[in-house]
Amino acid sequence: MEIKVLAFAASPRRHGNSETLLDWVIAAMEERDGVVVEKVVLNEADVRPCRGCNACERLNRCVQDDGMTALYDKIPEADVVVLALPVFCMGACAQAKALIDRAQVFRSRKYVLHLPVVPAERIGKRAGLMIATAGQTWPHVFEGSIASVKCFLHVSAIRERETRYLLINGVDEAGAVKTHPTAQAEARAIADEMIALITERLSS
Repeated sequence: MEIKVLAFAASPRRHGNSETLLDWVIAAMEERDGVVVEKVVLNEADVRPCRGCNACERLNRCVQDDGMTALYDKIPEADVVVLALPVFCMGACAQAKALIDRAQVFRSRKYVLHLPVVPAERIGKRAGLMIATAGQTWPHVFEGSIASVKCFLHVSAIRERETRYLLINGVDEAGAVKTHPTAQAEARAIADEMIALITERLSS
């Protein structure tokens, strides 16, 4: 059984804390037979902001032709979608938010045009993972970004019950996650959980 994982590194800073977590998760996933991971670095992918034109409500596609064009096919094709981001100003960084907002096409497809985002038989057989880091240790530091990522996964036809979260706060400086006492173990554990979850769903 092949498991397709589409992983987004959203930070504008390459190999920072959130991308390090993502790479640990990817490495653990790729140890499993049949797991194929594609990693997309959003800061290099030319995903422009949504224009709010609502043309997708008529056209079933975005009028912008940029790096998001190919992702409109890749996101529904993936069995597991992973979005790794740093929290900036209590919300998802701009690169992640651009991806999330451009998923408006899926929202228009589902709720306005009443077309499927994925075939009916794949509902419940896909999974999502949010990875996030933050410098602040406030208990509510992830709430804003969680709400946005939930919306992104929902319109992408990934249910809440198949969604998991890896959230590490108190890592502000570059590389701080590497000395966090539990982060790497948590990354491996969530990778194992995600592959076990999607294997079970695809087998059912």
